[in-house]
Amino acid sequence: MHNLIPGVLALVHNVVNAYFVVLAAYFIAGNGVYTLLMFLSIASVWLHKRSRAYEGLHLLRQSPATPPVTVIIPACDEEKVIVDSVRSVLKTDYPGLQVCVVDDGSSDTTLHRLIDAFNLAPTALISRPRLPSRRVRSFFVSAEYPNLLVISKDNGGKPDALNAGLNMCRTPYFCTLDSDCILERDALLRLMWPVIHSPEPIAVSGGIVRVLDGCDVKDGQVVKVDVPHGALQRFQVVEYLRSFLFGRTAWDLLGGTVIVSGAFALFHRETVLEAGGFLSDTVTEDMELVVRLRRWAADQGRILRTNFTSNPVCWAYCPHNHRMLERQRRRWQLGLCQTLWKHRRMIFNSRFGTLGLVSLPFQVMVEALGAAVELLGYVAILLLACCDPSRLWFLVPVVLVGLASAGVLSVSAVVLEEMTHRRYRSTRSLAILLFYALVENLGYRQLTLWYRFQGVVRFLAGRHHWEKVEHLVAERPLASRLERVA
Repeated sequence: MHNLIPGVLALVHNVVNAYFVVLAAYFIAGNGVYTLLMFLSIASVWLHKRSRAYEGLHLLRQSPATPPVTVIIPACDEEKVIVDSVRSVLKTDYPGLQVCVVDDGSSDTTLHRLIDAFNLAPTALISRPRLPSRRVRSFFVSAEYPNLLVISKDNGGKPDALNAGLNMCRTPYFCTLDSDCILERDALLRLMWPVIHSPEPIAVSGGIVRVLDGCDVKDGQVVKVDVPHGALQRFQVVEYLRSFLFGRTAWDLLGGTVIVSGAFALFHRETVLEAGGFLSDTVTEDMELVVRLRRWAADQGRILRTNFTSNPVCWAYCPHNHRMLERQRRRWQLGLCQTLWKHRRMIFNSRFGTLGLVSLPFQVMVEALGAAVELLGYVAILLLACCDPSRLWFLVPVVLVGLASAGVLSVSAVVLEEMTHRRYRSTRSLAILLFYALVENLGYRQLTLWYRFQGVVRFLAGRHHWEKVEHLVAERPLASRLERVA
């Protein structure tokens, strides 16, 4: 027994040393890739801003060749926001705009509020569904708004509701939009601009989602942009800027796009139908669809492009407390793991180009496994500090350098926003965002790592549960009273 103990201690020592090497490699590789993405994004956004500037939007607006678009809004128990959201979309500046709201078996007054607000009347429509969905109960149209269709159906979840809307879509392109979002008036024109001008067919075009908390809204439009009052929401503003302006911009430039936000994305209808529509076997149907479209195109021998543009803007509320943030990040991480596992044969597969050789492996090693690696690394450092602090001389500097470089990325995202789009125009707002970018990695990062780690655990446990996030929403039009909305 006494001879066994030294061997066990030596094994533990070797395992700990190996883990610390993995942790150091994670920080170096992850931040190295993010730094590269940062430089690529800066170049891409800056050149895009200078070279295009969307001078041709008026031509796109007036051209009879501009493809019509259907905005599909799935809604379930959204009685507090649905009317103003639909009004906002109906005011969107786009020729040939159609709006389809799918009431997914709401248990509240969502459908009745739509009927009253838009003078809806039931109608008999012929449906020839190409995608499966739960039973459609009825259709409603409005004489006042002839481009509005409301579908009432049995509850089946968001992918099911999107499929029901897609079955009734008759335009070549459709746009998915969450029911509590607000579009800038020219957002659809900007989203369609690269589709029209691309020499290759674009099946997916994504825009940027920005945090609506703290902004003033009037008549379905954002009239004043400001930072939120709560610290948790301010951290998310920085996080959204970094994710969209750096991550998605750079991956689009490299041809390795994995996700466009389902809260605001444009799709080619026939391509999505042929690929099977939206599936409910993951909890992030938007990411799964984008990856599946790339896989389907390669299997069919077709050329399929995705596009991300940082100029089309959709404003959305973010989680307002730790419980809601936990639900959101846990679901996102679970959906990421589910999608990567479902399409695992694409990883390190040269048939899928940058997506298979670079983007998906990065998602596995940094985004999926990285949450567990980094979080367990912090635990190991604390244990080591208590047991053998002399061994921290190598690891702690690596971690600090990694966190500092992550802080530089966040600050750079805020600076890039100021240099290009400048939605936050006041000096006060910019100073607040820079401060939260600097301190983001000292607590908030570790908190979200814990939530993401829970998502990994749920994936390993085989759980498949959609967690709904409740938002603290300012009643629209602009009001001082805040209400909780499911």
